[in-house]
Formats: sequence, structure tokens, C-alpha cells
Amino acid sequence: MREAPRADSKTSQAIRILAVGGSTRPQSSSEVALRIAAEGARRDGAEVTIIGGRALLLPIYDTESAERDPRAQALVEGVRAADGLIIVSPGYHGGISGLVKNALDYVEDLANDERPYLDGMAVGCIAVAHGWQATVSTLQQLRQVVHALRGWPTPLGGAVNSSQVRLADADEDDPAVEQLRAVGEQVVEFARMRQAFQGTLDP
Repeated sequence: MREAPRADSKTSQAIRILAVGGSTRPQSSSEVALRIAAEGARRDGAEVTIIGGRALLLPIYDTESAERDPRAQALVEGVRAADGLIIVSPGYHGGISGLVKNALDYVEDLANDERPYLDGMAVGCIAVAHGWQATVSTLQQLRQVVHALRGWPTPLGGAVNSSQVRLADADEDDPAVEQLRAVGEQVVEFARMRQAFQGTLDP
């Protein structure tokens, strides 16, 4: 694995990555994928927070109320503080799961921030589904949502066909595992480059 570039510690801060996704089933393939991608980001020197699985059982996003469940507040604050995101969704009936889509809807609470939505943020998108059709269509939908939220999907996306790959049993050298780690690494790489660029703009 390539060595991560290191910025000058006097002019940079730690890269903070938020990994979001999974399903309500403990140790689901999508949750395992989330943790593998998060580990890729950690190996590249980032601080990673994971909000996954049943922690995403949030109330349906309500545009007419400012009241927020504590878990929803934690999610929004996590996104606000992050330099990059990793998002993993299982494919449900050919698209993003309601659990993950509802979590992404809460990004609307960042609309009036200094950095609105996911503006300029690197986002690694990963889809896990049974069969290539659902896997690819779910990944495409994730990338479309990220674009709509002004984020920058990483060039490499993760596509895991669970009918062919069982991540829980995969070893370190499995191509699917390497792909997922690479997505996490790309999020860190692009976040680090953006941080370095912003540093050149400081007075």
C-alpha cells in the first residue's frame, strides 16, 4: 500500500472522516463494507467516526419542524465537522435504502452554513446489493444525491455484489476488500488536497 502524503503539522489539521450507512441488520454486508472503507481512511491517517446500522433509525426528516432527535443532531454535527464522507447503502429494490436516504435528507439542516450542504466535500459512495443491476443502480443514485448536495464523489466508487462476494469471510487481499479500502483512501487524499489548497488562501 502506498504511503500517505503528510502535510506540515504546523499548517494542517487532522483529516476528519464521517462514515455513514449500513442496515438495521447487525453485521450486514453493507455494515461490513462501511467498516472496511473506514479502515482504509484510518490507514491513510484520518480520524474516522462511524454512524451506522441502527444508529440511523431516525425520525423521517421533517422540513416543517426545527426539533431534532438527539441521534439526528449527532449526525448533522458529524457531517458539519467532517472533511470528507463515506456513504454505504444496501440496494433495496434497485435503489438507496430508505434508512440511508432519510439520513442524507438531514443534510438539508446545513443549507445555511458557511459551507452549505456538502459543498466541496469529497464523498466516497459504496453500494452493496444482491446482483449487479441493483448494485450499479444504487451506486448511481448515491452519486446523484451527493452531486445534488454539492459534494464531490470520489472517482472510485465501491460496488459489491453480495451474490458473489461474502465480505464477512473475505481476506485482506480480496479484490472487493482492496476496492473498499481504496475508496476510503481516496476520500482522505482529496480532503487533504483541499485542506492544503485552502491553506494557500489564508492571509
